[in-house]
Amino acid sequence: MDQNRGPHARFAADPARSRGRLVAEPPSATRSDFRRDCDRIIHSTAFRRLAHKTQVFVYHEGDHFRTRLTHTLEVTQIARSLARALALDEDLAEASALGHDLGHTPFGHAGERALDHCLTHFGGFDHNAQTLAVVTRLERRYAAFDGLNLTWETLEGLVKHNGPLTDRIGNPAGRFVKRGVATSILDYSRRHDLELWNWPSAEAQAAAIADDIAYDAHDIDDGLRAGLFVLDELAEVPFIRDLIREVDGLTPGLDELHRSHEVIRRIITRMIEDVIAESKRRIAEIAPQTSADIRSAGRATVGFSAAMAETDKAIKGFLNPRMYRHKRVMDIMTDAEQVLQDLFVRYLGWPEDLPSEWRQGLSVDEGIRARQIADFIAGMTDRFALIEHERLFDSTPELR
Repeated sequence: MDQNRGPHARFAADPARSRGRLVAEPPSATRSDFRRDCDRIIHSTAFRRLAHKTQVFVYHEGDHFRTRLTHTLEVTQIARSLARALALDEDLAEASALGHDLGHTPFGHAGERALDHCLTHFGGFDHNAQTLAVVTRLERRYAAFDGLNLTWETLEGLVKHNGPLTDRIGNPAGRFVKRGVATSILDYSRRHDLELWNWPSAEAQAAAIADDIAYDAHDIDDGLRAGLFVLDELAEVPFIRDLIREVDGLTPGLDELHRSHEVIRRIITRMIEDVIAESKRRIAEIAPQTSADIRSAGRATVGFSAAMAETDKAIKGFLNPRMYRHKRVMDIMTDAEQVLQDLFVRYLGWPEDLPSEWRQGLSVDEGIRARQIADFIAGMTDRFALIEHERLFDSTPELR
């Protein structure tokens, strides 16, 4: 037993009171249900593939940039820190963090854009819905079921970590108003009601805000390492300007590498401290007695203060033109999008080019077949996508 853990809060998720799994299983003698979820995700094929999927920079560009896997591990560390400080169930927070990016395509958001374009007439592509597909259908490791048969609480966290998908009567809410909720999520929820209309557990919310913190810190780190900007340019964000001044005051004349790392670690620390303080304030205001009270609170319980939310927005506003939309990055990602679109068109027109295990059971219905091909492509690593493109086409971009 971890001696550093204190008692859980009343509103923390309790594995002993879990709503269970879609397929009933006997309990483990040594692990809670939420711990088993973590372990199943870690041992999944999709989790291992994250090591070779782009975060921002493709693997050609260097070994020290983040991948989807290293991003996921950083999110998990922050989520556990938040869960511990707020007396939540750390295993459920970890499961939500470990699984949150399992549905991401090769080549980061460029790959998602490519598959979304390919599936324009078939409902589009959403990495959140793909994550649900991975853990409920595409992983095939167990004799009794497809998927990982995760608990209800972990599944709702993976689907709803950023908030409700619908209103109480089922109309799309928030960002889903424009395009609607993915059919695959709605279909699954009809079998195993994820209550798409309310908020997820505090543990899932901790994982969601940990994702934002990790993004801000490690994208600054990777952008600096790539030479897309220098630390002093970040001084246009007041929060970071204050941190730069703090570091310079404590250790004047520090070299740029150490100076940058001192600032970045302060970004992580101050953001975590802000979330803890703000979440405790909201908890005191709501006075939740059970995890159900967190779900029915009508807003996020775990999150940034208003001031830190503005800082988060400012950091992303800085990074968008200087990193995510930088010509060097965009040129590579444009080529990456073309690679995946080429593969999709090829497999759709010539399904004999698919591996045998994917040809078996390929639907004659064009829409279902397109979705099956997208499942195959979404599961690829960057390297495998390029290898497949080289196998099937005369010319393949180098992505450099």
